[in-house]
Amino acid sequence: MQGAAALGGMSVYGLPYGAWAQGVPNEFDGSKFQLAAPEPNPKRGGVLKYAITSRPPHFDFHQSGTINSLGSQGCMFDNLVRRDPRDSGKTIIPDLAHSWEIAKDGKTYTFHLRKDVQFHDGAEFTSEDIKATYDRIRKPPQGVSIPRSTLFTTVSEITAPDKYTVQFKLSEPRPAAFMMAGFASGWNGIVRKKTLEDNQYNLRRVVDIPGTGPYKSKRRVENEVWVMEKNAQYWNKGLPYLDGIEFYHALPFSPELGSAILSNRVDYARICDPVTARKAAQTQGMSTTAFYQSVIQGTWMNNKKKPLDDPRVRRAIHLCLDRPVLVDVVKDVAPMMMGGMIYPFSDVATPLPELKKRLGYQDDTTAAVKEAQALMKAAGYGSGYKGTLDYLVREVASFKLWAQAVQAMLQQGLGLEVKLRTVVESVWFDDVKSGNFDLAVGAVVSTLLDPSDYFNAWYKKDGPQNYGFWDNAAFNALLPQIDTETDSAKRLALIRKAEDIMEQDPPVLPLSWEKINDIWYNYVKGHNPKEYFGIYDVVRFDTFWLDK
Repeated sequence: MQGAAALGGMSVYGLPYGAWAQGVPNEFDGSKFQLAAPEPNPKRGGVLKYAITSRPPHFDFHQSGTINSLGSQGCMFDNLVRRDPRDSGKTIIPDLAHSWEIAKDGKTYTFHLRKDVQFHDGAEFTSEDIKATYDRIRKPPQGVSIPRSTLFTTVSEITAPDKYTVQFKLSEPRPAAFMMAGFASGWNGIVRKKTLEDNQYNLRRVVDIPGTGPYKSKRRVENEVWVMEKNAQYWNKGLPYLDGIEFYHALPFSPELGSAILSNRVDYARICDPVTARKAAQTQGMSTTAFYQSVIQGTWMNNKKKPLDDPRVRRAIHLCLDRPVLVDVVKDVAPMMMGGMIYPFSDVATPLPELKKRLGYQDDTTAAVKEAQALMKAAGYGSGYKGTLDYLVREVASFKLWAQAVQAMLQQGLGLEVKLRTVVESVWFDDVKSGNFDLAVGAVVSTLLDPSDYFNAWYKKDGPQNYGFWDNAAFNALLPQIDTETDSAKRLALIRKAEDIMEQDPPVLPLSWEKINDIWYNYVKGHNPKEYFGIYDVVRFDTFWLDK
């Protein structure tokens, strides 16, 4: 194999983001790769106390779309390939696959797997486990919904020629950057084939799913803590450094979460409120950072229910929202930024100054509300809608504040009566999936910044996270063109067409886009969160260590 030579001056064992533009090496040899902490002489032992939002809504992390699942479960699993935690996840490095080859036609990906890897239950890891995991991800069985399935729609077949080789065959080539980023997603952890078979391919109720990762489950107290212990048989020799991790559950952005880190009851906290972050920044021995995250904060409209089955009503509601106010109303709870249907910090986003000229995003909402009222009249609701809309709200401080603000905006602008119904996360997901709502405020995550990922997952007909049951024929017809167009200028033009369709017929009401505050004590080493993007891709904790 060409291995490091193919990378020139780049990282010996990894593929930096910048390298993707020049193309991924068709052959890569990482057979001698071993991961270690970025600092010299890391200390061993100790237990990391980590505060990470709420308890999982269920235990099948493949089916999940919340950090509440992967935040604590991620350390129990490995991937085919992974993001490097030492450079904020910018580089793709070997994991259970130490080497790979990509066919010149871009339609076959061959991965060579490690030997002598064991699951936590003592079973041997083989290529059949990779095949079973990805067969379920790409084509979920009845009753199973996996948001990342859209990443692998072009995978036509997965084969396991021998115990330590697996091949992915594509019906048509996709950019290697897209495919490798999909394989490296932290969401796509490898589970045992027998575990899937024993549980009818649905792991929602399996508390302790055997993985191959650096930590394994020790004990769990519902709604309080999940305790992990070191996997002494971990295949990456020398890792992990910690004896264990205690994951403490607290609501994101909550005062309880802030108090836990400021009082040093925990060593590290994620998704903290801005007030706590400012205090931490002024405290000796503590560090904090803020970074963008691949999450839209939105309100979904149930397209199957009146009056929301009318695109004119959906656009009217879209125009009635004062988005600068929606960002401001949570400024001391959650760091957010304004945006539309596309990640506002991505290369294909409409620039914010241009976006703010559009109705629905302007500082002065007068013209937008006037247009919204005209749309309601055209839809037959000139005298108002006589019913009351059921607004499903996740039990999170920011969602509750937004729900109250949206409720007031719709009443004042359109005379719509909205009743708030606040529920815990698991009920929220169940009610959204079953359509038991009119409006629903929450958040969804994508794996990649590329529209081919989240356009298919969030907006496409029957997409796994199309919570509003939106179905726009013109948009659906554009998607295959966006997915396959290789000319960047032509592709951007197609994305703009899709954006225009969504502005006229919104699939979701974008409230804002997320930033994350991480806070930790300086004795927590072995990580580099300064430039994180996908927090879901760096939740292994194998390089963490405590300098105390």
